[in-house]
Amino acid sequence: MRRSPRIDRRTPAVDRYALPTTILILLLTTLTAEPTSAQTPPAGGAGEPDTFAPNVLPTLRVERAPGLIELDGELDDAGWTGAARATNFAVFYPDEGKKPPVESEVLVTYDDEYLYLGFIAYDDPSEIRASLRDRDEISNDDYFGILLDTYGDASWAYFLFVNPLGVQADTRWSANAGEDFRFDIIFYSEAKITDEGYQIEMAIPFKSLRFPDREVQEWRATFWRTWPRDSRAQHSWASISRDDPCMVCQFGTLTGIQGVKPGGALELMPAVVASQTGEIADAEDSSSGFSSDDPAGELSLFARYPFASGTTTELALNPDFSQVESDVAQIDVNTTFALFFPEQRPFFQEGSDLFQSYFQVLYTRQINDPLVTGKLIGRMGRTTLAYLGGLDENSPILLPFQERSYVGMAGRSLSNIGRLQQTFWRDSYIGAILTDRRLEGNSGSGTAGGIDGRLRFLENYSLEYQALASYTREPYDATLTEGIGDVRFGKKGYTGTYDGESYWGHAWYVSVERNARTWFFDFDLWNSSPTFRADLGFENRNDFHRFTMIQGLQFFPGSRFIHRLQPLIFTQRIWNWDWLRKDDILAANLQITWLGETFTLFEYALARERFRGIDFEGQRNWTIIAESGFSEVFRPGLMVRHGDRIARFTDPPAPGVGTDVEVWFEVKPLTRWVIQPSLQYSELHDRDSGEEYFSGYILRARTVFQFTREFFVRLVVQYDDFNKALSFEPLITYRLNPFSMFYIGSTHGYVDYSEPGGLTQTERQFFAKFQYLFRI
Repeated sequence: MRRSPRIDRRTPAVDRYALPTTILILLLTTLTAEPTSAQTPPAGGAGEPDTFAPNVLPTLRVERAPGLIELDGELDDAGWTGAARATNFAVFYPDEGKKPPVESEVLVTYDDEYLYLGFIAYDDPSEIRASLRDRDEISNDDYFGILLDTYGDASWAYFLFVNPLGVQADTRWSANAGEDFRFDIIFYSEAKITDEGYQIEMAIPFKSLRFPDREVQEWRATFWRTWPRDSRAQHSWASISRDDPCMVCQFGTLTGIQGVKPGGALELMPAVVASQTGEIADAEDSSSGFSSDDPAGELSLFARYPFASGTTTELALNPDFSQVESDVAQIDVNTTFALFFPEQRPFFQEGSDLFQSYFQVLYTRQINDPLVTGKLIGRMGRTTLAYLGGLDENSPILLPFQERSYVGMAGRSLSNIGRLQQTFWRDSYIGAILTDRRLEGNSGSGTAGGIDGRLRFLENYSLEYQALASYTREPYDATLTEGIGDVRFGKKGYTGTYDGESYWGHAWYVSVERNARTWFFDFDLWNSSPTFRADLGFENRNDFHRFTMIQGLQFFPGSRFIHRLQPLIFTQRIWNWDWLRKDDILAANLQITWLGETFTLFEYALARERFRGIDFEGQRNWTIIAESGFSEVFRPGLMVRHGDRIARFTDPPAPGVGTDVEVWFEVKPLTRWVIQPSLQYSELHDRDSGEEYFSGYILRARTVFQFTREFFVRLVVQYDDFNKALSFEPLITYRLNPFSMFYIGSTHGYVDYSEPGGLTQTERQFFAKFQYLFRI
């Protein structure tokens, strides 16, 4: 799983495990809180805390480099002479606004082609955490970088980081979607660990950045250092207050950069793909024989042109959108709704934040096997326009209903998506989105669109909203929905089968939220009519009204052992469209961040649910989560959930008692070698008789050995006890940059048929790909 550095805002989120009791929460908060005391900075720090004044909205004037700069991590070239120097960093977390115990400096200069940054991180070199990993996998390390808003309007920003071994990571933040960890750009860096800490040289091509086409630039920025020791401390050049939800609005300003041009380089990325697949003749018969197809090869071309105006066009012909690593398996034995798997294909990942809204009306995995795709992203001031289209060979179907969803597959389709967004004030925005998919031969279509936005007011409060309408015209092809059964929905009693019906649907959402350092809340109303569908999205349930309320507090006790306390209460009620109660939840949650990057969550929930006409009352569940980064070598995690469940697959459904356990580790025997095993276990028993309905587990292990920053080998092994399926996925990769790479690998699938076949290979694929980015 790809992991990127995260800017830990420590603001509340709806925790999917959400919840012990409110009295216990308040008692613990009172007993563990301590008065904030002055701390004497160790060697490397300077000054007394009460005399320290952080940089509030600072300004740094940047001068052109007087000579050449060669990236080697030394910072001793003539080009660094007279470079602007950013100092006086302040703590963002945990002790907001205080002087850090270690010093940080950043040098800034530029020439016609690059923005140059020199990062100096003073520290005890024996304490530095650094891994030689693949790009974007440095979240557990020390790292240093820049947060850069080139338009200065808090609409979006680049986050670029490097660890002490020169491994890069990048994300893009946007006002409507937060951080997009899948974003990639080309920049260059070298780093070295010194006797006084570590230092980094970074060169960002202006061709990689989007910024106003004008003679003199004025950019908003801060420099950000993550320092993982007793806590995951974060230091910023511009002082950032957690009491202000708009982080980007608090950046400093870079002035003096002039005579540089954005974009303008045509990017061509041809690729050659070769593969060979094989499979068993009959998946139900282990003796049916295994056969392989002939080796096949294909050519593809990706082209992108970033106009100086801020508009970028992209086109992919015959793209290879296969994944080099399978999705992490999920346990779905007792689930009636379709499961969500994240997008992992780079073409759809980049810029995906622009299409996000509160309802997920675009889920790009619904464009499954495209022959051609195109994308356009334009920016005019604070206005953003985006388009995505594709001709798909095999089109997934996701049909939502009140208590379950149906997943199938149709044929060729044409998809078009448009998005318009206008930001204003600080990080408020209003937007519109339209999605449309049409099956080949005018045999069916699905269109969904509407408006969404956020209005920030009184600094800590926001109003979020979305209103959508959909129009569905079903194809006349019942075979596409074979197995759906006798499903009726809507006031007119539409059938679940594809039989040519057409109907309108609608959905809306409104939320009032408070985000602040101490007290936060979130009141949400969601509505989705029985006929609302988003054929290009992931809305796996409709026919509901839903009210959700979250209230919580955050405390930073100033204790050495407890860094943060967050008690929270959560309640939710769901009705169907006719206002028949379906689901109630009342929960309490306590989250604690401890010494050693250790996190715990304790939760208790009361619930009742009406499922398939039967009321299940008095359900009680508890959850414990624990995860720790106390060691650079070993990072464990655990989740245990136990309590009342509904056996949804029985007829009729029955009350049960279930336990779910997840265990995960990250073991780093060497700086360049990481092992990541994980285990998911689930069981369910009848509540009265104790009879077992099911039990099983999924065991997965991922290991990577990194020879250099560019070259690594990876092996994924997974065993699914529910399906008695075993898989191996070896891969060798050489990645010159995010877009130029070569890899060769294979996947091997086996099923344990017990007697007489035993463990038998059922599928196999060999594949290789070479692609290279040309900038013209």
